[in-house]
Amino acid sequence: MSKRDYYDVLGVSKSSDDTEIKKAYRKMAKKYHPDLNKNNPDAAEKFKEVQEAYEVINDSEKRARYDQFGHAGVGDNGGFGGFGQGGGVEDIFDMFFGGGGGGGRRRRGPTRGSDLQYNLAITFEEAAFGAKKDLHIPRTETCSTCDGSGAKPGSSAKTCSKCNGRGTIQASQQTILGSFVQTRTCDACGGTGKKIETPCPDCRGRGQVRHERTVGVTIPPGVDTGSRLRMSGEGEAGELGGPPGDLFIKMTVKPHKIFKRRNDDIICEVPISIIQATLGDEIEVPTIDGRAKFTIPAGTQPGTSFRLKNKGIQHLNGYGRGDQHVIVKVVVPKKLNNEQKKHLKKFAEISGEDINPEQKSFFDKVKDAFSV
Repeated sequence: MSKRDYYDVLGVSKSSDDTEIKKAYRKMAKKYHPDLNKNNPDAAEKFKEVQEAYEVINDSEKRARYDQFGHAGVGDNGGFGGFGQGGGVEDIFDMFFGGGGGGGRRRRGPTRGSDLQYNLAITFEEAAFGAKKDLHIPRTETCSTCDGSGAKPGSSAKTCSKCNGRGTIQASQQTILGSFVQTRTCDACGGTGKKIETPCPDCRGRGQVRHERTVGVTIPPGVDTGSRLRMSGEGEAGELGGPPGDLFIKMTVKPHKIFKRRNDDIICEVPISIIQATLGDEIEVPTIDGRAKFTIPAGTQPGTSFRLKNKGIQHLNGYGRGDQHVIVKVVVPKKLNNEQKKHLKKFAEISGEDINPEQKSFFDKVKDAFSV
């Protein structure tokens, strides 16, 4: 079942500001809170849906990704807890119990940016020898116009007059349990303690913008499907001067037409003729380094495996290489002309064999097994 649009869930428009969103969230949370709607079997699910929508829409980073990519941009945000900035469990206590008994949240400070993951498909050769790639990463970055302040160049944020720069406001409230001091995030400045009167025209006061950035990455030799590289500081930008997150690159290696990989060894199946298997021959076998000469000994049986040392994959973050295993596949001709048949029959007569000795031994065993 597809998810509903988060703005529809909260009953707000895409242009709604933080105050409108928070007000709508409190209204919907109260409407569907399970403790206040015990006779409504759908209340718990609706309440969870409201929380999920608020977690995304109230977070500037997640909201930007959602506006651009929809639900795919924010992943799975379900579940209880893990709320975004300026909302969540504390808001519910504020709403029903008048605050946390004098506690409340602290003023917002620097927050580390989110990590990103990029799924990269590479060739067999790129995994074996390494490569350099330019990746195009959509991410949130600090606005270069205002340097992340959110204020228009030439102006600056001023101390919030409502909370006097504390980022929180307090109010005393009488309840049946006694008097409580309610401490909560200032709704005028969002807990920053600062008020932007002239927002930056590029980021509209958020201090962050969405960009597609080209990031160069060096893939080391020896990676395999499932390998993950970390690029420190190449993730989403942090908030309020916080450090950026990291970028993780997850590898998927495309299959090769000839080679197969087993750990750091390479498996390669090479076809040879009956004559080559019988008499032996010097053949060329493919390797990731190019063609290599190899001698097939006389009397080689189908399926025999030969090892070429140090012709495999380089050990990741280490020294040396794996090996290449050459498996011989004897190709039996499907069509013979009369002359070829004549010589094969002559060979059988000279050898004094009417049937393969191993096959004859096999049929003798079958005869013994069924004669009991």
